[in-house]
Amino acid sequence: MIGSAAEGTGGDRPTTARLRAVLDRAARVEIVESRPGEADSADVPRLTVTGAGIRELAERLAVVDGGTGDRCRCAGRPTITVYGGVGERITRWTLHHQTGLRGLGDRDADLRDGPALTAWLAERGLTASREAQQERDDQESESERHRARWIRAAPDGLAGAARAVARPPGRDHAAWSRELAAARERLGALARSRHPGHGERVRHLLAWAGASARDGAGRKWYETAVLHLLLAEGAGHVLDACTAAPLSPAQLDGCAELFATLEWTREQGGDLPEPLRTRLVEHIRADGTDAMRFRVRHGYYGAGRTA
Repeated sequence: MIGSAAEGTGGDRPTTARLRAVLDRAARVEIVESRPGEADSADVPRLTVTGAGIRELAERLAVVDGGTGDRCRCAGRPTITVYGGVGERITRWTLHHQTGLRGLGDRDADLRDGPALTAWLAERGLTASREAQQERDDQESESERHRARWIRAAPDGLAGAARAVARPPGRDHAAWSRELAAARERLGALARSRHPGHGERVRHLLAWAGASARDGAGRKWYETAVLHLLLAEGAGHVLDACTAAPLSPAQLDGCAELFATLEWTREQGGDLPEPLRTRLVEHIRADGTDAMRFRVRHGYYGAGRTA
């Protein structure tokens, strides 16, 4: 952050009044669609705002007073540089994820209306924020669809507990982590209560673990909760359940996820008993995902051993 001590140090909190006081001193404001380190480059799109435009910008940059208590780890873009009457640079701010402002105080601040600022910039030719917001909205929509599919795949009686485990992180990450730990404990207790037999429970959990293995969205925090429940069953119970009766394709997908975890391979050496290993490898070669085939090629499921 670049700015005066009055605007960024000494425990000062960001406020809309402070932002307006800075912009009241401005002769021009340059908004550049880049990170701060690239803001002076001549080949990046930029917008220069003067006069009434600065007052309009001040309205769009209004923040929630007090700040978020945290700082985003990315560099931020676009970069907003405020200049005084003789061309001196007063301060420099950055936008973060189209929702926050940095540089006004000792912490980031939420915009009161991020979409309004995004639209205002796009109307003046700076469309990167709108494009980034659309991409982010698309990603969030797909993440929500992925989460909903996982909850729907929960074994009988576990959907409510699954929904609590899959609750997205809040701004207070420490509180969310504590709530997640409690939700995972409730999920495990409910799974044991609703499905008391080891074999039945393991097979239900394997099918659940496999239900989203083909979405290609990467393993989410809530999906690891199912893998941890399976690991808590113990390798003996898991292997017994896998060999007691033929496994469904979803259960085999769950096996592919579980047996590739670091915790399983650390405990079991990555080696599976026959004929389970052969059945799993045949399933993957016939209809597995690229990630599953990669694991087979690199020996994640071992060379096989007798039961």
